[in-house]
Amino acid sequence: MPAFPTYGPDLIATLDQQANAILNVFASRGYARHESSVLQPADIFLDRSGEEIRRRTFELTDPSGRELCLRPDLTIPACKWQVESGNPYPARLCYNGLAFRHQPSEPHRPTQFYQAGAELLGLEDRAAAEIEIMQLTVDVVRAAGLDAFEMKIGDLGLFSTLIDALDVPAQWRGRLKRHFWRKGYFEALLQRLTSGAANDSQRLLAHLGSLETKEARVAVEGLLDMIGEAPLGARTREEIVDRLIEQAADAAALRLDPKVANVITAVLEITGPAPKALADIRSLMKSAGVALEAPLSAMETRLDAIKSLGIDPAQVTFAAHFGRNMEYYTGFVFELWSRDAEGAVQVAGGGRYDGLLEALGAGRSIPAIGCAIRTERVLAARRAQGREA
Repeated sequence: MPAFPTYGPDLIATLDQQANAILNVFASRGYARHESSVLQPADIFLDRSGEEIRRRTFELTDPSGRELCLRPDLTIPACKWQVESGNPYPARLCYNGLAFRHQPSEPHRPTQFYQAGAELLGLEDRAAAEIEIMQLTVDVVRAAGLDAFEMKIGDLGLFSTLIDALDVPAQWRGRLKRHFWRKGYFEALLQRLTSGAANDSQRLLAHLGSLETKEARVAVEGLLDMIGEAPLGARTREEIVDRLIEQAADAAALRLDPKVANVITAVLEITGPAPKALADIRSLMKSAGVALEAPLSAMETRLDAIKSLGIDPAQVTFAAHFGRNMEYYTGFVFELWSRDAEGAVQVAGGGRYDGLLEALGAGRSIPAIGCAIRTERVLAARRAQGREA
């Protein structure tokens, strides 16, 4: 599909038929349809989705000066509506509509696409909620006509528990948890925390980190003034200052024990068929003297549930480094993958995001989990496999 797709009558009819099949499954499970505005306040995405979505969001300013964006995702608007509506929990919402994302590394990919999805908000039984959403995702993909797919799973909660169990300085824990799924960046961060300043830039940061916070802020502000009107990208000046001060504090802090770093690296390198991958983590944790029984047992329970959905365990991959590309995820995550004419393609995904509703104004942490289906990818995979509507 071209970067700026045109939907002809035949394609529209096929996508509508597929969407109706998906929405009918949602409705049959008690999910009420929600439609959010295509134009959204930019800050709710830029502050809560993370760098990956920040750099791919189309931003604009309306005539009154409000900072808006074309919605890059439909989960956040649905959750925001639920918070502002005052409706009771648990709530079950679903949707189908266009989302918009810049594709800097793949300019041939479409900048707009249809996304269907469902959000299960406020169900306190987290295990039951995860099974419900997994079942729902698999059922809607099958209802849309796609039977051939594999599953990839991960758990940010497992990594979070690991970091808390290891001897990691408190000021680094949140940052390691927040970025562990960003391959390349995370490895560089871990190396920097372990080895300390390796070049002039890092030594400068270490010096700034040795100052009192107020002094460090003044120094960073002065450096930015010296640079002048350099492009800030999607970040504000204040965000850049805060980021540099955080990096300076890291550079000046005590080094991370290489043995601890090696355990983290070894865990994140584990990937493969889910049962074996979990067994490998158990073995590694036993040799390291770290207890991760709760998150590992929870993942094994999920595997039993996945098997009950009729998915061959051999088609389920667990990756310890897997966290998806939205920073609001907090726990179990999953994706369904199939193949279209170009190769492997992600057709659906989802996960747990227990902190998002509180960040949107709910006033308390509310358990939440959802799924999203890329309906045009589902159609492409069906066609590649000879499954036309």
